[in-house]
Amino acid sequence: MKLTLQNRIIGFMVVSSVLLVSAFTFIQVNNQFNNINRYNSYQANLSTVLVKSNLQVIIKDSLAEDIPGFIQAAAKSLAEAGIIKEISVFDVEGKIIASTQNQSVNIIGETASYKDINKIDDLKNGLAQSRWYISAVDKYKHQLNIYIALFKGSKEDISYVAKLSLPLANIQQALSEVYVPVAIAILVVILANIILGYFLSRTVVGPVKVLNEVTKTIAAGDLSIRTNIHTEDELEELGATFNYMTEELIKMKERAENANPLTKLPGNIIIHEQIEKRIQNNSKFMVIYCDLDNFKAFNDKYGIAKGDEAIKLTSEIFKEAAQLKGSPDDFVGHEGGDDFILISTPEKAQDVANYVTTEFDKRARSLYNEEDLKAGHIVAHSRDGSIKEFPIMTISLAGITNAHRTITSYGEVTNIAAEVKKKAKAIEGSVFVIDQRKE
Repeated sequence: MKLTLQNRIIGFMVVSSVLLVSAFTFIQVNNQFNNINRYNSYQANLSTVLVKSNLQVIIKDSLAEDIPGFIQAAAKSLAEAGIIKEISVFDVEGKIIASTQNQSVNIIGETASYKDINKIDDLKNGLAQSRWYISAVDKYKHQLNIYIALFKGSKEDISYVAKLSLPLANIQQALSEVYVPVAIAILVVILANIILGYFLSRTVVGPVKVLNEVTKTIAAGDLSIRTNIHTEDELEELGATFNYMTEELIKMKERAENANPLTKLPGNIIIHEQIEKRIQNNSKFMVIYCDLDNFKAFNDKYGIAKGDEAIKLTSEIFKEAAQLKGSPDDFVGHEGGDDFILISTPEKAQDVANYVTTEFDKRARSLYNEEDLKAGHIVAHSRDGSIKEFPIMTISLAGITNAHRTITSYGEVTNIAAEVKKKAKAIEGSVFVIDQRKE
């Protein structure tokens, strides 16, 4: 399945939200877990001191036979006061004398567990270090057991042991404390995602979809469509660039449709635009018009294919002249047949024209057979139908410039060119004639 941009954004937002909520929940649970443990630790210390004080007084001030009853009553009172939750007291023999455990069977008088009895030795060892209690974690019951040494006589001889059992903090307890903040966090994240999703849809996904649809429309051949994106960011800039690209495609299409199929050079429409652009910009230019002398006679004798070769040769020479002798902005066009045009600057025009005439005279000879080259002419029918001798082809160039006169339109250029070409063709050989009139 192919993922769309919108699906990827939604997926990213979902994953980010899950991670965010998980991190928030973990932090909250961890903090709550620590808080519960701190509270339990405080409660354990307080309970231990209170139990020790209360029970120790009872044991010292009571007769031996009364101690179990007094301790049971004290333990019950401490439990009801919330000071302790669960306590059992046993003597050094392991016999339980008091307990607050809520069981259906009374354990008073029973023997304490093996683990509990073993703690008596640990307490005795602790007394050597002035420690009157020890603690141990019961992982199975998830509780903290505190064993307190109680004395009847000497503080070195343990008479009884009180076992306090306190719950440890657990994940379930911690979670129960953070349900509300986690629920609020989830709600906030969902609302934030809805708002962010709407924002991204309008500012990112929407414009991308628009560009995609416009691209498909243009690919189908409709170049009139334009984007209309207003996001005031790079996407709006991309839309503007896209519109500019479309306009350039239209121009390229027009150039391609107007280009001469034989030489691939721009045709009349583009030639017109190039001349008008220079006129509007008040640029100094030289328009060089070309006409091949005796081309019709050559085409009639050697055929259309050879005539096309002559046209292509002229095209190549013009392009070379512009590239090698002209300016970077020089333009070469092909009006049709043997009529070419080259636009250059007045200072470069003479060098360009010299290259064209020299190269044409040199390379045009390759188009003829040896017999005609030796004779210096070909025999062909003239326009009136008579048979005449026609010299080897030459090229006549007519230059029209605004360097010393004002030219205001493309039509004015063509009118002047017609007159100058007529003068150029009247001169034998390949020539370049520039219109020198100032009015």
